[in-house]
Amino acid sequence: MSNSPNLDWLENPEIFRVNRIDAHSDHLYYEDKEHIKLKDNMPLRQYLNGKWKFSYAENPDKRIKDFYREDFNCGNFDEINVPGHIQLQGYDNLQYINTLYPWDGQEELRPPYVSKEYNPVGSYIKYFELKDELKNKKIFISFQGVETAFYFWLNGKFIGYSEDSFTPSEFELTEYLKDGENKLAVEVYKKSSASWIEDQDFWRFSGIFRDVYLYATPKCHVQDLFVKQNLDDTYKNGQLNVNIKLDSLEKCTIKGYLKDKDEKLICEFKEVQGKENVEFSKTIENVNSWSAENPYLYTLYIEVLDEENNLIEIIPQKIGFRRFELIDNIMHLNGKRIVFKGVNRHEFSCKTGRAISKEDMIWDIKFLKQNNINAVRTSHYPNQSYFYDLCDEYGIYLIDEANLESHGSWQKLGKCEPSWNVPGSLKEWRNVVVDRAESMLQRDKNHPSILIWSCGNESYAGENILEMTKYFHENDNTRLVHYEGVFWNREFNDISDIESRMYAKPNEIEDYLKSNPKKPYISCEYMHAMGNSCGGMNLYSELEDKYEMYQGGFIWDYIDQAIETTDENGNKILAYGGDFNDRSTDYCFCTDGIIYADRTVSPKVQEVKYLYSNVKIVPDTEGILIKITIYL
Repeated sequence: MSNSPNLDWLENPEIFRVNRIDAHSDHLYYEDKEHIKLKDNMPLRQYLNGKWKFSYAENPDKRIKDFYREDFNCGNFDEINVPGHIQLQGYDNLQYINTLYPWDGQEELRPPYVSKEYNPVGSYIKYFELKDELKNKKIFISFQGVETAFYFWLNGKFIGYSEDSFTPSEFELTEYLKDGENKLAVEVYKKSSASWIEDQDFWRFSGIFRDVYLYATPKCHVQDLFVKQNLDDTYKNGQLNVNIKLDSLEKCTIKGYLKDKDEKLICEFKEVQGKENVEFSKTIENVNSWSAENPYLYTLYIEVLDEENNLIEIIPQKIGFRRFELIDNIMHLNGKRIVFKGVNRHEFSCKTGRAISKEDMIWDIKFLKQNNINAVRTSHYPNQSYFYDLCDEYGIYLIDEANLESHGSWQKLGKCEPSWNVPGSLKEWRNVVVDRAESMLQRDKNHPSILIWSCGNESYAGENILEMTKYFHENDNTRLVHYEGVFWNREFNDISDIESRMYAKPNEIEDYLKSNPKKPYISCEYMHAMGNSCGGMNLYSELEDKYEMYQGGFIWDYIDQAIETTDENGNKILAYGGDFNDRSTDYCFCTDGIIYADRTVSPKVQEVKYLYSNVKIVPDTEGILIKITIYL
């Protein structure tokens, strides 16, 4: 493939990454033990967030084509905040839509083609100087989230291209950097072939909406870390298996040791010579097992040392020993049946859209714990890494969902009609969807809170999604795989380890559970929380004690996707689809959360909290019965 940028890539599902490095774990690393307390503000990272120069064009023909050149004068460019969506900063149009594609009713398009007339382009420029800690090392850039496709240049040189809005896109910059000021230029397209498989129920934003940063790696660097943190058959002893992928420019040794939450040394691994792949394994007796009720985390330290035993790099990796498995077709955590009392959660803020802050995430975690919600499905894309850290720390079970939805390609006017469904079994779409599975698993694999991988949402079925499941199973034997779409095509039943349905009635669920099923049941979406809803939820929660293979569900959904704006009288209001003259639109269908978009708690939460409680008080003429059900 040519490394010269080509607009044809936008309509080619087989080209979704050019010069992008392989996905890897999201571990942190430091050159000094004292720096560990800085957490993700590690000295070897340089954030490029803030004000960027910006130019907007409605389509590729109208864009400024040579803006990336070093001698280009961007004095007449606007400024825009990164991270952030362009649509919330005065550019393009706001549009909310659910099952249809946003161009339906406007242009007649079929996969993988996109509009030539309306495909907004954001041209971004950032000038920076490399900070001292990063100099004389390998340098990379990480785009944590860019929607939907982007090309970028450094100092006038084309570096790479990437799609997939919700997992990191990273590239090496070392040979293109120079002393003093550097110019980074990024060209972001709202529409590409990726848009056909990012048809989620949400606002159709674009732009650089997650962090952008540079990072440097030491001369010997743990490039990837996979820590399998399991329990043995007794559920008392921890099984630790560590696989390290090392990028080393010289001889080094690897040292590992485990400490408890009080920094007491638990065990050490034998020091080994550094090589491309290093493995450690050990059984640790009588560990504190991790669960939502007891989210106990240990810290595994990995040290890379030079020949004189000087520290080159140290990695502190939080781990939680837990075992998730099927026993007699029932999901068990640490040997006990589990029931998911969950919600589906979009990343959303009424002020910043999907570019949410750490403060938003902390608020969400506290709310979940206070209201007996023990699980989240990351609908319908991988979230920011920090959210997974919080779920590890506070104890929230996760279904981690790949960025895949092609709802409008197979469900038309409410009916199943997959005549031109993507990705289906079309070979040209296979690599791109497996890449999305890989990008999610490789980044998130060390988080104990993740119990289940999900192949995505509402994309029908086919060989390509089956390949995603195969990838998950082949690369991680500690988790199960979820996908609801097999309900629509039982020929691909092997895609999912779980019987997952949406909005099934309680009697339909009972019919399944009485049929001697082979898979445990969850409702990956239920209790559609629009308006004055969530009544009758007890008809579902009552199934928990009646059928062991009923293992809970995930309310649709957590937060209203409404946008704060100002009305004609100058009042702040929360607006939804159609309020921005967007057509086609699904109007107020974006407001179906149990909390409002400004994170005010709705009355619906009272019912959810009560029915999700593990403590029930049953009064009678003799007194009261206090019934406590423990789900680990």
